[in-house]
Amino acid sequence: MKNLTLLAGFLYAICTITNAQQVTLTPDQIKAITPEWKGERFEDGRPKVSDKLLERLKAVHLEEAWGILRNKGYQNQFEGDWQIQHSDSAMTGRVVTAQYMPLRPDLDKVIKETGKTEKRIGGTNSWPIDVLKNGDVYVADSYGKLADGTLIGDNLGNSIYAKSHRGVIFYGSVRDVEGLDDIKGFNSWTKGNDPSYIQQMMLAGINVPIRIGRATVLPGDAVLAKKYGVVFIPAHLLEEVVINAEFIALKDAFGHQRLIEGKFTPGQIDTQWTDEIKKDFLQWIKDNPSKVPMSKEELDKFMKDRTW
Repeated sequence: MKNLTLLAGFLYAICTITNAQQVTLTPDQIKAITPEWKGERFEDGRPKVSDKLLERLKAVHLEEAWGILRNKGYQNQFEGDWQIQHSDSAMTGRVVTAQYMPLRPDLDKVIKETGKTEKRIGGTNSWPIDVLKNGDVYVADSYGKLADGTLIGDNLGNSIYAKSHRGVIFYGSVRDVEGLDDIKGFNSWTKGNDPSYIQQMMLAGINVPIRIGRATVLPGDAVLAKKYGVVFIPAHLLEEVVINAEFIALKDAFGHQRLIEGKFTPGQIDTQWTDEIKKDFLQWIKDNPSKVPMSKEELDKFMKDRTW
């Protein structure tokens, strides 16, 4: 009953921001929409996934993360076709969301007045930046608007990187790209760039559920952004995604080596493994500890529950 009450409050906040008198969801409302996360949370209610898992996530292939999530029933977590500032690097982090909409003056007025009562300063497109913490990725839905839809330039980009040491993922655009290029470590996934400044847009909510193309994104999701796309991972599934993907990578490395050596045939490696191959694989793991990214405890637990 408590969760239903919280969820009702969340829906009320989204649909009737005038009466809810808030720009962002409350910690209890964020907890209500992320109930499967049982770990530590930030003060704002977002799941606080492990820094170590986020670092390991960088090595995970997009297809592996996508496939694991799809098998768990999460079929709408990927979006591709991005303009990437530095396409040769991967970015992972914890999601802070923002929802933008075409400007409607009466609602925009309410949002700005609400922001004043919450002691928010500056333009509304700077408000999501103010809540960023180290390890956060600013993810915004600006409905694909390019001209007059630029959410940030190099000034806000510097602020984002100073707070988060990450970058942004915008279903929309940015400006001052040359200036953003000068921010060492900053990266962006956008749908384009434009020299214009933001006009006829308004902020509708911070840390609310948003849509990024084909994906549904919640505050506190873990994100894996790479050259060929972006995958948003529910916080409670991050560890499972990472360890499963790492195990798949181990199997692939073993299989490739044995194929090169001619010890097994492609038909043997690409089908259900025999007991002989399984035994050889386990010995290979013992002989190559530097290739094993997970701890022995994690591997033992994973192997115990695995049916191959």
